[in-house]
Amino acid sequence: METLEKMMSAASSFVWGTPMLILLVGTGLYLTIRLKGMQFWAMGHALKLIFSKDEKADGDISQFAALMTALAATVGIGNIVGVATAITMGGPGAVFWMWVTGLVGMATKYSEAVLAVKYREHGENGFKGGPMYYLTNGLNMPKLGMVFAFFAVVASFGIGNMTQSNAVASALFSQFEFPTWITGVILLVLTAIVIVGGVKSIGKTTSFLIPIMIAMYLSTALIIIVLNFDKVPDAFGLIFNHAFSPFAATGGFVGAAVAAAIRFGIARGVFSNESGLGSAPIAAAAARTNDPVKQALVSMTQTFIDTLVVCTMTAVIILMAPVWLEGNGAGDLTLRSFEYFLGDFGSTIVIIATVLFAYSTILGWSYYGERSFEFLFGDRSIKIYRVVFIAFVMVGSVLELRLVWNFSDLANGLMAIPNLIALLLLSKVISSETNRYFTKEYKR
Repeated sequence: METLEKMMSAASSFVWGTPMLILLVGTGLYLTIRLKGMQFWAMGHALKLIFSKDEKADGDISQFAALMTALAATVGIGNIVGVATAITMGGPGAVFWMWVTGLVGMATKYSEAVLAVKYREHGENGFKGGPMYYLTNGLNMPKLGMVFAFFAVVASFGIGNMTQSNAVASALFSQFEFPTWITGVILLVLTAIVIVGGVKSIGKTTSFLIPIMIAMYLSTALIIIVLNFDKVPDAFGLIFNHAFSPFAATGGFVGAAVAAAIRFGIARGVFSNESGLGSAPIAAAAARTNDPVKQALVSMTQTFIDTLVVCTMTAVIILMAPVWLEGNGAGDLTLRSFEYFLGDFGSTIVIIATVLFAYSTILGWSYYGERSFEFLFGDRSIKIYRVVFIAFVMVGSVLELRLVWNFSDLANGLMAIPNLIALLLLSKVISSETNRYFTKEYKR
């Protein structure tokens, strides 16, 4: 087992090495240029579209519900532990590179959703789309679509299921000594209740849950920032100063080179917002809309909310508190930072956020895996997938998951490759759809 873990770790490190990070960010930068920086000048319009409704349009869920389903999968452990990992491994400057990933990732996320809606299909279980469909229908590469779907299914059981239930069980046990198996049973039941109803049930649940959990987390962060506003300039100063210069070892922090800031900032940013991985467009394809660009603009706000809002808040709180210099591990750093300012109330909020963020990720990824499994094995395979997925929630809560983490990271990276190929080869279609919308349907 130890040998297998080392092999998986090495494979994951290779796949997520410098070439992959350059490909992810490079694709986002290329699309940003091709779309003329659309994510910047169209952001206001995109935010307005979140709450627009078109009941006569085709689709299974509202544009808002599709966004919440995608946010459910991305606003998760990466926003709490991922940001802390970026800072502990890459220094404060890593946050700047997370922002860069988010800014160019908005163009990537937009492009994925354009293709997802344009090339989606209507089947026995509603609308279905995503990279496997735009690879098949847009590029006539069904085998590459199957490759994406296979790794998406694998990732859904790992990063979207077992690692999340394990994070919840571990957090509740470490703070309250709550038995992990009981946590597993509760999560299993709550997951089953929602996902057996399909995307409409998931959409309703996430539309209720996501705004509440994000508002709770951000309002607590804002309270800390307002009460300690004098520390905010220093926090941002650390981010900008060390984005391009090394951070020397001090206190319990071992220091970080600029290369480490770039590497861990980009890697954790991608892990958090999933731009380029191809997961979110699966939810976008279910949206009730007749225009690919409208839903794509809504989807684009997901990366903005996840990385440029939630991750930034987490980073600022961490850098305002001195505990990040005391040698705390990434797993506890966010909790200890909130606790530093608000005592037990702060740590409790982080625990609640961890539970809600992880549970919402399970719901979002269940839909991604379900649609990918359906692509591989047909419409009637969904019930089998749901039963197995629900069972693995329990498995993840009680097992040691180092191997699963590494295998999940590997599957995520391998998902990205066929998706990025599709985005680059279909960039002309993305550009054409965008020009059509902004010249005929909307005047900016």
